[in-house]
Amino acid sequence: MGAISKVRYGMVGGGEGAFIGEVHRMAAALDGEFALVCGAFSSDAERNRRSAAAIGVDRAYPTLEALLQSEAALPADERMEALAIVTPNHLHGPMAIAALEAGFHVFCEKPMALDLAEAKAVDAAATRSGKRYGLAFTYSGYPLVEEARLRVARGDFGRIRLVQVEYSQGWLSRPIDSEGNKQAEWRTDPARAGLGGCLGDIGTHAFHLAEHVSGLVVESLCGDLATHVPGRRLDDDAAALLRFAGGARGTLTATQVAAGEENGLRLRIHGEHGGLDWSQMEPNTLTLRWLDRPAEIVRAGGPGLDPATTAKLRTPAGHPEGYIEAFANLYRSFGRAVRDGAGPAFPTAAEGLRTMAFIEAMIENSAGSAKWTTLRT
Repeated sequence: MGAISKVRYGMVGGGEGAFIGEVHRMAAALDGEFALVCGAFSSDAERNRRSAAAIGVDRAYPTLEALLQSEAALPADERMEALAIVTPNHLHGPMAIAALEAGFHVFCEKPMALDLAEAKAVDAAATRSGKRYGLAFTYSGYPLVEEARLRVARGDFGRIRLVQVEYSQGWLSRPIDSEGNKQAEWRTDPARAGLGGCLGDIGTHAFHLAEHVSGLVVESLCGDLATHVPGRRLDDDAAALLRFAGGARGTLTATQVAAGEENGLRLRIHGEHGGLDWSQMEPNTLTLRWLDRPAEIVRAGGPGLDPATTAKLRTPAGHPEGYIEAFANLYRSFGRAVRDGAGPAFPTAAEGLRTMAFIEAMIENSAGSAKWTTLRT
């Protein structure tokens, strides 16, 4: 068997001090199927130069426009094939459209855009271009999330009745966004973060996970948004009642002011015969509970897993895998789609549109007097 042809990719954003850019680079590198060949890592020229040097990238460009133009002019076997977008939210849509229209595949940080209308423009650009478009809804890449999804899909629990998802963080419990914390500052700025604060940052992860694993579509919701820290311009706390197609009911909570919490993402799904429980902070365990028999503990690497689950594992049982590996599963699937035309086993524009519709429905419902608001994509 010959060596795998690496997907050449570039990156916009993700310079020094940017957490998520480094995560993307580690994830892309894990399986040896990507090569970072260029970037526009910062709008600050000196920071961009330092970042490129630290990463080991020779082709550093001052702007995305320069990157796209220069890369397109290179021979086909040298230019980048895909662009990773790891900037603040307000740039996701315009940059994705520009890259797609220039003939490059795109893998983008979530959310997809600032609003649903812009997300639809991205989707249209992807369709016109014929290029791949992926979104970094990382938690769908965990092996036991895949196992949970497969067990729900094959009917192990019967008809689904309840979907409960929560995502609790505490890092914005103080007004660090007004005290110089750069990551907090842009995430609470409507001009750069978009319509939702906590809602867009982690609420979209919770919503995506609920639909992805349950296989159900949220038809309407009743939402409540709050801003607990005085002076903050976007929500830092969100809660919703959910109505799914087919009759299932659900709850979603997302907060970044649960003081002391780290990254408490948890999903529970219950059907007629039993249910499942998965937590991101204990990602290698999936708990199954039944009406007529004792609970079961399913472990990553252990017996009884579906082959599609084991394909996402890299180490034997008892060797913890986590966030970077889950992220890498998305990159691996995206890379194979780019290289071999494989079907998308990663979040696409369709999921992005759903999450943007969720944000807008939550804001509309929380601000209005209607009890229920329909999600419209």
